[in-house]
This record gives sequence, C-alpha cells and structure tokens, in this order.
Amino acid sequence: MLEATIQKALRDFTLDLSLRVDDGSVLALMGENGAGKSTTLNIIAGLLVPDSGTIRFNGTVVFDEKAGINIPVEDRRIGYVFQRSAVFPHMTVEDNVAFGLRARGCDPALVKNKVSRWLDCLNISSLAPVKAAGLSGGQKQRVALARALATEPALLMLDEPFGGLDMESTRSVKDAIRQCITDLKIPCILVTHHWEDAMDVGDRVSTIQKGRITREGELGDWEFSQHAT
Repeated sequence: MLEATIQKALRDFTLDLSLRVDDGSVLALMGENGAGKSTTLNIIAGLLVPDSGTIRFNGTVVFDEKAGINIPVEDRRIGYVFQRSAVFPHMTVEDNVAFGLRARGCDPALVKNKVSRWLDCLNISSLAPVKAAGLSGGQKQRVALARALATEPALLMLDEPFGGLDMESTRSVKDAIRQCITDLKIPCILVTHHWEDAMDVGDRVSTIQKGRITREGELGDWEFSQHAT
C-alpha cells in the first residue's frame, strides 16, 4: 500500500495532496498539463524533495520531513515507466531488462531467471537478443515495463505510458499492465490525460488541478465518470 501526504511550493501554485493506493489496485491520476501529476510521481520516487509531508510503502516510511527521513531513490523499490520509452538503444532487450538487477549486484543466475520470467510474461522473449534501437514504440514500452517489474518493486508508476502508441500496441500494453498488477499485488499510479486509459487500466480515479485533488471516485461510479473530464 502507498500512503502519501505531500506539500511542495512550485512556481505557479503549491502542490498539496494526499494519496492512498491499495495493493493490487491502480489509481489513475488525471489532470491538465502542468497540474502537478508528474511532479507528484517524481516526489514519490525521490527525484524531487517535498517541503513537508510523509510517504509510506506498506507502512515503511521513505520520507518524513519532520523526522528527517529521506530514503534515496535507488532504495525506494519503485518501478517507473515514462512516456518516451526510456530504454537503452545500444543494449539488447535482455540487457535492458537485466539492467536494474545487475546494478544492484544480484546473482547472475537470479538475474537470468527474473529476466526470462518477465520477457515471457510480456511476450517479448523472441526479442531478447535484439538491440532496443530497432524496436517499435509498443515493444519499447513492453521492455521498459519488464525492466521496471524485474526488480520486484513495491510500487509501479506509469507516466503517460501509451503516448505515441498505435491502437494495437496500446491495447496489448494495457492488458500486460493490468495482468502484472493483478499477479504481483502491488499498488500502481497511472498518470494519463485520457478517460479511456483510466477506464481500461484503473480501479480508482483522482483528478488534480493546480496541485490539489479536486475529485476522487471508483471507476464503477457512473456519476463520477460523467464529470471527471
């Protein structure tokens, strides 16, 4: 479970919000450009430091301004997938997926097993020896997702992961995300502009405007969905 209360003064407004995401659940965070969505993810990841607040993963505090706790980004066990398919183009698919595990000094046999598992799970085993530079957008997103999941994160964060993908690739990546969250039973935050993405992948929706949550609701709440644009 993710529990976060965050305050940070930005140029045009103050980010001031609270989020809770249960294990095995996807929270779709929606809002206009510049509303604070990506900033929220970067704070949770440890890439930005909030002015105050607390962030907990399964009860473990990773940030508490009053207590002076700020766990480094590399120790927060977060899988982070960006919009622009952040893969290493000069590496093979296999090496891309193995990157985080090797950086942590994992045993080579363990690395091989985990990489094989996630290549299979995301249906990209046949691409293992292929250089990432030659992949399609959908394939790159699957590689980025496999790399994020191979480290067994406590939280998965997806920042506009379907941007630039064709319809078929979008559908397959959405299905893969939903299946992985169900299997791993970890919390997930999906940042998106599109209600269709929230409906396809999410369980709950929070809308954000100028750094504040303006509306929250279950996806099954029809009244909410009618007004969450």
